[in-house]
Amino acid sequence: MEKLLLVEDDLALGEGVRLALQTEARPVTLCRTLAQARQTLAAEGPFALAILDVNLPDGSGLTFLEEVRGRLPVLLLTANDLETDIVAGLELGAEDYITKPFSLAVLRARVNAQLRRSGGGAGQVVEVGDFTFDFARMEYRKAGRPIALSKTEQKLLKLLVQNRGTTLTRADLVDRVWTDGAAYVDENALSVTVKRLRDKLEDTPSKPKYLKTVYGVGYTWAVKG
Repeated sequence: MEKLLLVEDDLALGEGVRLALQTEARPVTLCRTLAQARQTLAAEGPFALAILDVNLPDGSGLTFLEEVRGRLPVLLLTANDLETDIVAGLELGAEDYITKPFSLAVLRARVNAQLRRSGGGAGQVVEVGDFTFDFARMEYRKAGRPIALSKTEQKLLKLLVQNRGTTLTRADLVDRVWTDGAAYVDENALSVTVKRLRDKLEDTPSKPKYLKTVYGVGYTWAVKG
C-alpha cells in the first residue's frame, strides 16, 4: 500500500489529481489546508509521498516542507512564474516539482518515478556491513560512529545503497542526484561527490570495498554483509 498525501486548495484541481493518481493499492488523501495536512499526517501517516501546493490559504507549503523534511518525500506544485518557490523548495529538500498548468499524465509519471526511487519506503533503516543508514532521520553511522554527509552525498548514497549490487550509470546518477532543472551539469561533480563519500565511508578510499567503480559505465555499492 502506497498512500499519497495531496495538499491542494483548488478543489476541482485537487479532485482531478486525486482521481488521476488513485488506485486500489495507492489511496490518495486530499487536504485543502496546511492544518488539515498536519492533522492527517499525524493521524494516518506514514505516507509514501506528499504532493504539495506552495500557495495555500493558511500559509506557505514551504513551511510544511520544512516540517516533514527527511520524513516524507515531497513533490511540489508551483506556478509557472514563481521560480523562487522552485529554488527554495529544492533547497529545502523537495524531491521534485511540476509547474502549473500541467498534464495529469506527466504528473502521474513523475509520481511513479519518485515512488520507484524511494522504494516505497523512504523511512527504512538499512544495515549493511559496518554501516547503519537511516535515510528518514538523515543519520549515518559506521561501527557506531556518526558520519556527517552533505545533502548531495546523502542523495547519492541512498541511490547506490537502495540499488546495491546493481551498476548505476554515470548519466543516470547525474540525472537523479542533481535534480535542480539545470540544463547542464558537469559530470565532474559526480566524481567529486563519489570521492568525498569514499573518504568518509571507506577504510582505504583508494581501494574501496563498498563504493566501487565499474569502469566505462558508472558505480555500484557492492553487496557486503
